[in-house]
Amino acid sequence: MSIAMQSDRRAFIGGSDARIIMGDDHEALLRLWREKRGELEPEDLSDNLIVQLGTVTERLNRAWYERSTGQALKDIQKHVRHPVHSWMAATLDGVVAATGAVFEAKFMLPWGFTEEAAADKHMAQLQHNMWVTAARAAVPSIITGGGKWIEIKIHADPLYQHLLLTAERKFWRCVQEGTPPVLFNIETPRPRLQAVRVIDMTSSNLWAELAAAYLRTRAAHGEHEASKAELKKLVPEDAREARGHGIRARRSKSGALSFDCLEPAEAPYAPVQ
Repeated sequence: MSIAMQSDRRAFIGGSDARIIMGDDHEALLRLWREKRGELEPEDLSDNLIVQLGTVTERLNRAWYERSTGQALKDIQKHVRHPVHSWMAATLDGVVAATGAVFEAKFMLPWGFTEEAAADKHMAQLQHNMWVTAARAAVPSIITGGGKWIEIKIHADPLYQHLLLTAERKFWRCVQEGTPPVLFNIETPRPRLQAVRVIDMTSSNLWAELAAAYLRTRAAHGEHEASKAELKKLVPEDAREARGHGIRARRSKSGALSFDCLEPAEAPYAPVQ
């Protein structure tokens, strides 16, 4: 990273800064504050293997995304400033030409990888970049160390972005005034991921075991639900409780009926009338 670029980064909050500002690492927050004030040089990440893997796979990531989705990317490495909040900016990995969605190229390790964890890890950066560019969606394109490629689609969340803007504005005020920041402790909502994949689960032994149980009990479950519906019809509206043949129906104060099984001592089996 050039000295000029380092100087530029001190003049704005970027997407990678947003994750620190919304995080729970006070030491990282203080370091970022000192960097923005020019008291520290930006951290040297040249020896961080994961960061370097993300850098060297970025071009491959873009090419793989275009090949896999048929979508063209534009505005590669374009630097954008927010039209109102000049201290907010984003350097984009790209933009999906047809939709305007923010494209983010990511490299992540395969151990414990889930789409939810990936979205949570990068959510602040994604929502920041969507806010800066007025985009309505973002598409993280993730290559894992396990040799897999995953696309996630995330929509702009107005509530999340409001909380993010609040935290970033407070942080920037600390930078300008020289007041050390404290953790903002903002509990941000997690936007729902859009389901986009079809997954073959035949290799999962647990899935096979639970699927067998589901198929085995499906008919009984349907009969159970149908019987419960018919039993409810038999309970008089003025009855607080009805019992017989091993089961009991109870009516709540709101009028809802629930069923439970009676203990043997409570359940004399009377002849069916």
